[in-house]
Amino acid sequence: MTDMVYGAVVAKPGEAVLPRWWRTIDRWSLGAVIGLFLVGMLLGFAASPPLAQRNGLEPFHYVSRQAFFGMLALTAMVITSMLSPTQIRRKAVLGFLAATIAVALLPTFGTDFGKGATRWYSLGFASVQPSEFLKPTFVVFSAWMMAATYDLSGPPGRLLSFIVAIGLTVMLALQPDFGQAMLILGAWSLMYFVAGAPIFLLVVIAMMVLGAGMFAYVNSEHVARRIDGFLNPEIDPRTQLGFATNAIQEGGFLGVGVGEGTVKWSLPDAHTDFIIAVAAEEYGLVICLLIIALFSTVVIRSLIRLVRERDPFVRLAGTGLAALFGMQALINLGVAVRLLPAKGMTLPFVSYGGSSLLAAGLALGMLLALTRHRPQDHLSEYIGRGR
Repeated sequence: MTDMVYGAVVAKPGEAVLPRWWRTIDRWSLGAVIGLFLVGMLLGFAASPPLAQRNGLEPFHYVSRQAFFGMLALTAMVITSMLSPTQIRRKAVLGFLAATIAVALLPTFGTDFGKGATRWYSLGFASVQPSEFLKPTFVVFSAWMMAATYDLSGPPGRLLSFIVAIGLTVMLALQPDFGQAMLILGAWSLMYFVAGAPIFLLVVIAMMVLGAGMFAYVNSEHVARRIDGFLNPEIDPRTQLGFATNAIQEGGFLGVGVGEGTVKWSLPDAHTDFIIAVAAEEYGLVICLLIIALFSTVVIRSLIRLVRERDPFVRLAGTGLAALFGMQALINLGVAVRLLPAKGMTLPFVSYGGSSLLAAGLALGMLLALTRHRPQDHLSEYIGRGR
């Protein structure tokens, strides 16, 4: 009876790891992630040569680097997706502790590369942004804490995760990195809602976030300049938003043609934060809709699978990872079309960036591992056999 309720360990005798992985993985989500990477490579051929020329490098220097980090990310994703939920939890908690220490030490050992925000460690041959790895590992850590609350003798996991979330948000905001701080708090809030948090508490948290935003606006020239630019009905054509808006308008439905776009020569972040502007100008609305469809496929299919999940940790961690993936894409696209204030946020698996690609690969690997078919998904089959 216990096996019927909670799911028996059903496995085909002698089945190897790879066949079992292929049988249980969400292949649609896996294909959508690979599709996003291929689209990113295609756009990299268009967006990165101008940057390489300005830096005196080979035309496809950044394309080859993106291909290298992308293959590492996909490999990490596949390997991670083969792990069990228990292995995911243990490794992610250790990764969360390491990433938290790395973020805390940024003011002392980090660098800003002239961008005004100390977010990276320079390794000479490459740079590492620890906040990219902090996000998915924090989600798993919070899910572990919240799931522990369901135990009769468990710790106050929701309260502990809330304290950690606030601490990380403040730490990231001081860099300043308000985009990553918003993602941390947004993913945690959604997980807290799924875990059974009262609506009143979520409203209080939303008011706290609004108050923190107003404080940042008054006390930070950087934040005030971005919000004022967003609220201004007139777009300065010399700004990144101005260039991106004009490129999207010029692209129309089918785009101006491969290699015919001009925005990549004007936008300094055309290969990262504003990669969608390059896509819209050269390939038009069609490729933008394709990108949105691929992101939607991963998020929606993951949530559908998680609805049937009985393990609180798996359900909460999977929901948080899916929300993190979707929210980051939504913010990046929203900034490009001026629905949100400008902030440094890459488009997962599409934008250039080693840390971003590797962190996204690990995050999607954990999500795919948590959404693999498990015995409890087929409870009706067990009931049917007993009749």
